[in-house]
Formats: sequence, C-alpha cells, structure tokens
Amino acid sequence: MLNGKTALITGSTSGIGKGIATRLAKEGANVILSGFGDEAEINTLREDLAKTYNVKVGFSSADLTNPDAIEGMMGYAARDFGGVDILVNNAGVQHVAPIEDFPPEKWDLIIGLNLTASFHTIRIAMPGMKEKGWGRIINTASAHALVASPYKVAYVAAKHGIAGLTKVIALEGAQHGVRCNAICPGYVYTPLVEGQVADTAKSRGMTEEEVKRDVLLAAQPTKEFVTVEQIGGMAAFLCSDDSNQINGAMMQMDGGWTAQ
Repeated sequence: MLNGKTALITGSTSGIGKGIATRLAKEGANVILSGFGDEAEINTLREDLAKTYNVKVGFSSADLTNPDAIEGMMGYAARDFGGVDILVNNAGVQHVAPIEDFPPEKWDLIIGLNLTASFHTIRIAMPGMKEKGWGRIINTASAHALVASPYKVAYVAAKHGIAGLTKVIALEGAQHGVRCNAICPGYVYTPLVEGQVADTAKSRGMTEEEVKRDVLLAAQPTKEFVTVEQIGGMAAFLCSDDSNQINGAMMQMDGGWTAQ
C-alpha cells in the first residue's frame, strides 16, 4: 500500500512509535526511526525491520527539543530518503505533580518535546508534501487532548495544543493532498506500563489484575488496554486512500473514556 513512501516516526525506538513504525514498514513504507536507546538494540531493530519487510530503514538520534537538531534530522531524511511522505509526531514525555509543585523546567521540557517539536517537523515537511501533492501527518495525541486529569498540567496543555495544531494543518493542507489527523489513545500497554503495573501491585499490596482494572484503567470503560498494534493499524488506515476524507480528526482509541 505504501511502497515508495518514506515515513518518519519520532519516538519510535520503543512503545507506540515502534508499533507504528513496524506497521508502516509492513505496508511497504521506508522508515526513519527517531529516538534514544541502546545502540545495539536500535541497530537490531533497524536490521529486523529492513529484512522482514524488505524496506529501507534509517535512524536519527536528534534531540527534538533542539530546533537545529530537528533541522538536521529533516535534512537527513531529504538527502537519504528523498524527503518525508508520512510524518508521525509521536515523541513525548510526562511528569505528574500539583501545579504549585510542578517544576518549571519540566513544563518547558514537556511543551518542547510534546508540542513544539511537532511544529518544527511539520513546518519543514509541509513544503515537500505540497509539492508532491500527497502527504500524511499523524500526531500521537491522547485522551488528554480531549479531557483533563489533575496533576498533569503540562501534558494536558501540550496534548490540547496538538489537537489545535492538527486542525490548523489539516486546513492548510486540505487542497494540496496533505491530510493531518491525530490518534488519541487511552492507556496503552507498553513495556514501561508493564513495569509500572508490577511496581504498583507490590507497593499497594494488590494483584496485577487489580492494578490494571482499578488503578490504570479506572477511566477506561472497556477495562482493556489499547495495544501498540491497534495504534499501528490506525496509523496505516490514516495513510490509506480509504481515509482521504478524514482530515483534522481526533481518532479516539480510548475504550470509551472520553464518551463519559
């Protein structure tokens, strides 16, 4: 479906981003991974994706809080891959604290990585997409792009900002073959969450199933985690011809959380 296209996915060395990168590679897209992690593990991931799906796989370790580093990453994509056809802004970070205790440097980091970095990647990718007459921009938002939770002031502000950014870019690209949408997951079962479940169960004297159902999934009516494979499937759909009239949408994948 995506043969000949190049997808750049930020925050894709693990978790949601890795799931999206894997699915887009499966659909035939060349992939540029972006993120931090163990060099050997990243090289193994690159080799596995390239061999399994017969696609070209690149990597950038650019610091996405640095606009110059983002320029360098996008320049690499242009030189080595002919530009970015599919841009997935997925990189993010979280910090939880009451606002009076919220460190200003954490606010700056979260807004910078979760929101400002997406502005920079889009502004650089957009001209090439318009010139080609085709582009897909997918922003990983969150249920917190639509609703709020206490103690997550920076994250919620950034994700609400992503919702607005998505809508503006959707309008600007609408007559140029460029579509911009956001995926809004609820709680996603990743290796990081798996570790949190075990730690919380131990510290609270609960079973892991009780932690999942009564703590993490308290707001999620299905009481089921979203999977990275499901998010990858949604990303692939948003790159397909069938989704051509989906533009500026917040694609909720939250088990009914925001329906309440």
